Amino acid sequence: MLRERKDQIINELADSLSRCSIAIATDYRGLSAKEMVQLRRRLTELGVEYRVVKNTLTRFAVEKAGRKQLEALLAGPLAIAFGYDDVIRPAQALSEHIRSFGSVLQIKGGVMGDRLLTPEDISTIAATPPRDVLISQLVGQLEAPLRALHNVLSAPLQGFLNVIQARVQQVEGG
Repeated sequence: MLRERKDQIINELADSLSRCSIAIATDYRGLSAKEMVQLRRRLTELGVEYRVVKNTLTRFAVEKAGRKQLEALLAGPLAIAFGYDDVIRPAQALSEHIRSFGSVLQIKGGVMGDRLLTPEDISTIAATPPRDVLISQLVGQLEAPLRALHNVLSAPLQGFLNVIQARVQQVEGG
């Protein structure tokens, strides 16, 4: 490989590493070409970049991007999923692919911010509900005390209204 091409790859990897919100390292050994194409297509639909990388070039990119935590995962054949917007989506997509296809793909770990993630951490992230669901749960949690306060404050008025209606019925019927 020409030196200029290697520098270009290192710069691209460093750029991806510095821009991504999460990078998930996977061991792709044993994947068929068809399965790899399906995985890449699915990840691309979700806005996740998935690249097979050479460890030596990745080491230089890791140093350049300041993500030295990723060096611990650079062993054996490696492909990295770069998630730029949502940290949950790449983890969910990889976990779903492994589960639905019975894939031999293995998650080795990852980096989120300055933190090194273990495969268990990534499984936990993948089990997290999507952002919209989390927001709706938060709104529901914020609404519950207000609804309870409304019920407590309106109960005496409701009781008074019931007494008045009973008296009206008594006077009209009696």
